[in-house]
Amino acid sequence: MNKGKTIIQLLNESVEKYGNNPYLYEALNNIEYSALTFTEVKEQAIRFAAGLMAMGIDAGERVALMSEGKNNWVIGELGVLHAGAVCVPLSVKLDTEQDITFRINHSDSVMVLASNQQIKKLRPLKEKMPTVKHYILLDADVEAEEGEIYIEQVMKQGDAFLKTNRAKLDERIAEVKPDSLANISYTSGTTANPKGIMLSHDNYVCNVEQAVDHLNGIPSYFRTLLILPWDHSFGHTAGVYAFMKTGASIASVAAGKSAMEILRNVPKSLKAINPHLLMSVPALATNFRNNIESGIKKQGKIPYQLFKQGLKVAYAYNGEGHNKGRGKRALLKPLVALYDRIIFSKVRENFASNLQFFIGGGALLDIELQRFFYAIGIPMYQGYGLSEASPIISANSEEFHKLGSSGKTMPRMDIEIVDEDMNPLPVGEKGEIIVRGGNVMKGYWKNPEATEEAIVDGWLRTEDMGYLDEDGYLYVLGRTKSLLISNDGEKFSPEGIEESIMATSKYINQCVLHNDHSPYTTALLTINSDALKQRTTDPAEAAQLIANELAQYMKGGSNDGLFPYRWIPSSFALIEEPFSEQNGLVNSTMKIVKHKVYERYAHKIEALHTAEGKRHDSEGNLEVLERLLKQ
Repeated sequence: MNKGKTIIQLLNESVEKYGNNPYLYEALNNIEYSALTFTEVKEQAIRFAAGLMAMGIDAGERVALMSEGKNNWVIGELGVLHAGAVCVPLSVKLDTEQDITFRINHSDSVMVLASNQQIKKLRPLKEKMPTVKHYILLDADVEAEEGEIYIEQVMKQGDAFLKTNRAKLDERIAEVKPDSLANISYTSGTTANPKGIMLSHDNYVCNVEQAVDHLNGIPSYFRTLLILPWDHSFGHTAGVYAFMKTGASIASVAAGKSAMEILRNVPKSLKAINPHLLMSVPALATNFRNNIESGIKKQGKIPYQLFKQGLKVAYAYNGEGHNKGRGKRALLKPLVALYDRIIFSKVRENFASNLQFFIGGGALLDIELQRFFYAIGIPMYQGYGLSEASPIISANSEEFHKLGSSGKTMPRMDIEIVDEDMNPLPVGEKGEIIVRGGNVMKGYWKNPEATEEAIVDGWLRTEDMGYLDEDGYLYVLGRTKSLLISNDGEKFSPEGIEESIMATSKYINQCVLHNDHSPYTTALLTINSDALKQRTTDPAEAAQLIANELAQYMKGGSNDGLFPYRWIPSSFALIEEPFSEQNGLVNSTMKIVKHKVYERYAHKIEALHTAEGKRHDSEGNLEVLERLLKQ
């Protein structure tokens, strides 16, 4: 059981146990991978830490890290931690001036570690990030400009520092305690107000030990291809640090000159690394399934029909996971074995022959997707987490597996389902999920008010709705904090968009955006019928006017550039009755209670994902308009 430990201690233990084991795999030239051992990673981290001290880094100062996954990502972060500083990992998806400068300035970062792709974004913004003293380039294939230095040059400074000042580094390392701040990870927020999640060394180590124990260990011979962004809280903990603890190996996707090139390298990297497990989000899992099915279709009609029949049999045999092969299902075992031998084993061989299971990171992953991978012999153990919880809260596993659930809670973590007043609710009753444990964040950086709201008497309020069944499995129903979550796991707070639409539109009174692991965002709208009537009484024309209002936030519109396009609603459903206190959809502070809106209009949201529902002049919208325009 973890009694308080730093990430540095975690690494030292792994070096002692697994020093010669490969830890990091990287392909720099084409697809030929080479490995760094745990000992080598430790040595390079020490050299980098010493170099940072030579450059004047002080304990507790912040260093931003913006890069695709690679060896120097891990070495960079570990070096920062050994120097007693704090890492601020930034998403490579950040591309607007405000997104980037806010996080670097808000964290008061004094240095930035950047890949060759990301330094191109940063260079035009340097004057707007006055706290940054040095930019450290993680790649050698980019020409350094003024104020920039290569990581190898920093390490050479570190070598000189170690010859005369090794004791100073040792002293700095000794000052790092389990409760010391290790990381500030920013929420997506709106473009104006993301929150910096403060995670200590022990927050990470605690969650790593919880997760590894939950899975009954990760064998040291395991490899994973870490496809998720390495700043992603899930990949960060379950990948970088969980594999560190167990002596296992992580590999980055083969390098490319662009994000698209890196993406195209994923299949080749899968073949080269042949991972034993993969961490996934819904978009990634869906892409894998599509590739598998398209490959079988190319083999002809008969193989595809056999494949579909095999799926049907396996679905019936597997049940809900926890009751696999039980009762009458046992009669299907010989048939399942036959289909596995003639079809599914070949699918696994072609995809990744070593792959034993996925760990899914999206709380509401399509149950059909789970059934599919379970059927072909690569179970997807769905989980649930929150960055504020370091992030893993619950997960299915080989021992405890119930399809459709988010699994059982991590060991040494308390969970409750509570009502609005924080009173515990009985088994099976829906309420807010709250958790308590050593994995819960220290708070939000420079935001004590938000911290007090989020952590109450040691309990982290997730603001996610869910319930626990009689067997202790967690079911996550929706997000009361109203974050939009795309199909690739990216999160975004919609309030800024919603407020802007309501403030600028003549015809839209209320706006609630929705995206729960979908490729596109939708909206539920109430309208100003009086304003519409001044323009038209024709429902179809009115629907077009409303669609035009939303189009102003897309390319060429009057509000183009205010918000990322992916979060602008591409379809909408009109709601006849305004959201109000009377119907329970607005609270006493006049804020829309989103989870109640989602629950009441679940049928509308579902319809928005059909071909008819995507039309602005859908039958449902025209019916609402016809009634309102006649009043």
